Amino acid sequence: MHSHDLSKHELTAHEVEHLLEHWIEHNNSHSVSFRERAAQVAAVSPRAAEDIEQAAALMDQCTEMLKKALQNL
Repeated sequence: MHSHDLSKHELTAHEVEHLLEHWIEHNNSHSVSFRERAAQVAAVSPRAAEDIEQAAALMDQCTEMLKKALQNL
């Protein structure tokens, strides 16, 4: 389970950079996991596997936006 400490303090550039790097790594991990599981799910439901593959592709798009945000710091 994820925990999120949403403190009221102002974030520094270093903290934002660290947060974005964490999210990018986290998303990449999920994307890989989705694709691995989609291959397994295909034996049960090809349509569900396609949905999971699409979720992985959308996760990749989110990751690209986070990378863009990191570059724009």
